[in-house]
Amino acid sequence: MRFRTVHFSVKEVWTNTMKIYIDFDDVICETARYLKQIANELFGMDVPYDQIEFFNLMKSFHLNEEQYDQMMEVAHRPEKLLAYEETAGAVETINQWVDAGHDVKIITGRPFNAYEPSHLWLDQHGLNRVPLYCVDKYGRENTIKNSTFNMTLDQLYSMEFDFVIEDSPLAFEHVLHFGDCKVAVFNRPWNKQAELPNVNFVRCAGWGEINQLLKES
Repeated sequence: MRFRTVHFSVKEVWTNTMKIYIDFDDVICETARYLKQIANELFGMDVPYDQIEFFNLMKSFHLNEEQYDQMMEVAHRPEKLLAYEETAGAVETINQWVDAGHDVKIITGRPFNAYEPSHLWLDQHGLNRVPLYCVDKYGRENTIKNSTFNMTLDQLYSMEFDFVIEDSPLAFEHVLHFGDCKVAVFNRPWNKQAELPNVNFVRCAGWGEINQLLKES
């Protein structure tokens, strides 16, 4: 007699659900790698990825202000935004969290006019269940009033999060408004020299380590 092996899919059970903030660029998708290609195509500035030392890409790519503006204009065209590659493990892990009942939000510093293609990218990569919000994290533009996808910094600060994933040292000050939450700092070349504000900030090399940190939080 032969027995057929049956495989069951078991949803992971968490003892408590978490409110989770996830940055978009260089956390869910490989933005800097794509911008590096654009800078090379436009201006012949071929900077190795591991030498992108500064979050200020004008400084990292040795661009003047006009060149930087041109690079960013090209990078935020809808067809370009849709071409960004997923960061390994991001989609699978985030969907596992949603399935487990966690309250997940994507909080991006992308300009507000990038919302539609950014939202479409999430849909195309299977993250249609996760809401996306644009916040002017870096003082680059004015608020779009009465928008359902845009938040001011004050609105962001009024929210509660238990767990945050960020790569930008300039965003650390915003995260501190959430009190005693755990912060996974996605290790990137431009944050390796950054001083972490407190013991709640933990460097993670990828989504496997981030997932483990969430389980331990």
